[in-house]
Amino acid sequence: MNTTLPAVQDYSQLAVDVLGKARQCGATEADVIVVDGRNLSVQVRLSAVDRLTKAREKRLGLRVFFGKRSASSSTSDFSKSSLDQLVADTCSLAKAVAEDPVSGLPAGDAYAGDCPDLDLFDATDLSTDEHIALAKRAEAAALSADPRVSNSEGADFNSSDGRVVLANSHGFVGDYRSSSFSMSVSPVATDPSTGGMQRDSWYAIQRAYARLDSPESVGSEAARRTLRRLGARKVPTCKAPVIFDQEMAGSLLGNLCGALSGYALYKGASFLIGQLGQAIAPEAVTVYDDGRMPRGFGSRPFDGEGLPTRKTPVIERGVLKSYLLDTYSGKKLGLASTGNASRSVGESPSSGPTNFFLVPGTATPADMIRSVKRGLYVTELIGFGINMVTGDYSRGAAGFWIENGELAYPVEEITIAGNLKRMFLTIETVGNDLEFRGRIASPTIQISEMTIAGD
Repeated sequence: MNTTLPAVQDYSQLAVDVLGKARQCGATEADVIVVDGRNLSVQVRLSAVDRLTKAREKRLGLRVFFGKRSASSSTSDFSKSSLDQLVADTCSLAKAVAEDPVSGLPAGDAYAGDCPDLDLFDATDLSTDEHIALAKRAEAAALSADPRVSNSEGADFNSSDGRVVLANSHGFVGDYRSSSFSMSVSPVATDPSTGGMQRDSWYAIQRAYARLDSPESVGSEAARRTLRRLGARKVPTCKAPVIFDQEMAGSLLGNLCGALSGYALYKGASFLIGQLGQAIAPEAVTVYDDGRMPRGFGSRPFDGEGLPTRKTPVIERGVLKSYLLDTYSGKKLGLASTGNASRSVGESPSSGPTNFFLVPGTATPADMIRSVKRGLYVTELIGFGINMVTGDYSRGAAGFWIENGELAYPVEEITIAGNLKRMFLTIETVGNDLEFRGRIASPTIQISEMTIAGD
């Protein structure tokens, strides 16, 4: 696949050459990241191609240090004259900025010594026509599932692959390749008795094409999720248990990620400041961040600074054990990096999750619903009403009202409110249905009580 991409050694040598130029300009430390990738994305609507995007990206990012001063920049022009100018300009910028006492690369003995094969790359090369056909099949499956599925907002099929090379002045040189394949469908259903309309969607994503769900299964699941929303109504304002389905529980875990990031912590913008070693959830809650998970969407052999990724216990039996740190935020907090440096080309690293997940429990979602006499099952969240400093939480929601252990009817145009600190502390049940469809994943979770605002 992709025989037009230069060999890995070429980019590695290119990075080493740029580092040499930076040293000649007086840089005390430097690192270079090279990213080369391509993406093909197709959207169809009602069997017609609505959008077709084919992109190829090649960029080099340089970060230089002059003592405790640093600057970063990037280019997509790999010619000698362009790279010479990039080095000169970046070095001039670094000399002009103020010193930062914690600035600098990680220590020279900290870098990843191995580069394990994490099964991140699949060489399957699908043509444009194959992309179109797969998207059409997914949409056709949704439209044919039920006569009430009356329209479509479209179906997408996307594929991408790329390479990352990272090198620095301490002698580290590393590279890896990755790929992804994904599809999604968004059908619209009409209630024949009222004329009311609802939309929903479903998707699938994998590193390897052969592991991807069939277009027919994605389309039929999208139709099922849309049809079950017909007849949605509000509920009276109350306090009740709330169950978050997989996807929505994943969004809560994303909020937790934000509060655990080194940047938020040293800026004083997290409700988890000073909570290391404290119980922040029940014993049933254990959370890991695992950068070495085979085929994981956040997996990589080394982080954005060249440090080895690892499996980090973040919460163990309810107790907060670790933040998510890069070298800079770790120094600001007096802690070591956790191998969670994340990086965009031309930017300084910051901390972020790799594969961040809540360990599943034993209860099925059906068990959890049966345990609730009167409450809410959330399948969609809307808006961004979250204060990460205080943990105050308020978001629009849709889902299903639970009566006597059964899903009684769909609900919409409601708001759920609480505080993230209390929400995590009052997790009653963790489901057994963990599935990875991104870097952050969670099984279904049940929270003992939240405020539900409706009529």
